Amino acid sequence: MAVEATAPGKAILFGEHGVVYRGPAVVLAIDRRARVVASERADGRVFFDALDLGFSGYFEGETYVPVYGQPWRGKNLQPLLVSARKTMEHIGADSGMDIKVRSEIPIAAGLGSSAAICVATVASVGELLGGSLTPDEICELAYEGEKVVHGTPSGVDNNISTFGGVLRYERGVGIERFELDGALPFIIGNSKRKRSTRRLVERVRRLREREPELVDRIIEAIAQVSQDGLAALKSLDLPRVGDLMNVNHGLLASLGVSIAKLDIMVHLSRGAGAYGAKLTGAGGGGCMIALSDESNLENIRRALLRCRGEPHIVGITYEGVRTRRID
Repeated sequence: MAVEATAPGKAILFGEHGVVYRGPAVVLAIDRRARVVASERADGRVFFDALDLGFSGYFEGETYVPVYGQPWRGKNLQPLLVSARKTMEHIGADSGMDIKVRSEIPIAAGLGSSAAICVATVASVGELLGGSLTPDEICELAYEGEKVVHGTPSGVDNNISTFGGVLRYERGVGIERFELDGALPFIIGNSKRKRSTRRLVERVRRLREREPELVDRIIEAIAQVSQDGLAALKSLDLPRVGDLMNVNHGLLASLGVSIAKLDIMVHLSRGAGAYGAKLTGAGGGGCMIALSDESNLENIRRALLRCRGEPHIVGITYEGVRTRRID
């Protein structure tokens, strides 16, 4: 017997980088999901089949033994190992485990892939071992895996993957969830350029140290755009959401976190009929997101293909993590 769990990825609509200092971020769960299937094994090993990512192997204690792919890939599996073991520790179970990982979410692109996989790992292992975990427990245990990836993450990614929907996060204030009346047509363009969130956050921090007054004014502007953007989103004022996305991209570019490929994708999307477009996530590569009428989505998709981007038409999903038993 096995248990399958799936969890959604995410896109940041407003507030990247600014949220590190002040003001909110507005985050959407997107209908691209990570899938984890867990089953027990008798030898005490924790085996990971992550062939979608190009590797597989198992842990005996803390020792990683590669089956396919390079030995250093064991580092990539540490967040999943921590998620699985913290789950077993939480429910008082101890078992060997086969864990199969598959994902529709681009890796290292700012779309919450690691959190979605950690959430799905916790949910599948917990359900398999009869833990009857609540969504809050799943979220908290997945956060332990996320800490391996990001050090001291905000908790946004594991929350949005656990619960789905639309989320407002502000440091020192916490998380607030929303549901919108109606669908919103988004298209995400993957630049296929990998980047490090930590390095980009550090780049902004160094710029702020050199130019504190200037950067603080930009951060205040990002905070205002995020507040106004959430209000426009809740009222489904799509042209205003688009205008604010455009402004947000300009502010992020002024902090030095955009790149030429993202700028080209953003401007081609606007030219193809998007209400607005901006980078999403830390920048430096990764993805951009555009808001459009349904009638323009295909034009935008073609524009992104012309500049060798990877387009994904997505919607907001209100379905967070889910599990099912497999015979």
